[in-house]
Amino acid sequence: MEQPIIDFHLDAENHWVAKLSCGHFQHVRHNPPWSVRPWVISQNGRTGMLGFKLNCKKCDTGSPPDQE
Repeated sequence: MEQPIIDFHLDAENHWVAKLSCGHFQHVRHNPPWSVRPWVISQNGRTGMLGFKLNCKKCDTGSPPDQE
């Protein structure tokens, strides 16, 4: 199920994580060639992606919201 990004934070390993409107978290790494997301490495890039919808597999499986 697609859910919009509402915020970002860094995890314990300094990887960017998107917070989705459903309450789930999803890593958004820029790790070419496997995941190409150059927007994640700058504040302007991340701000520009607020509202962008990501596929939330946790919603598809009925998982409860992630803990902050």
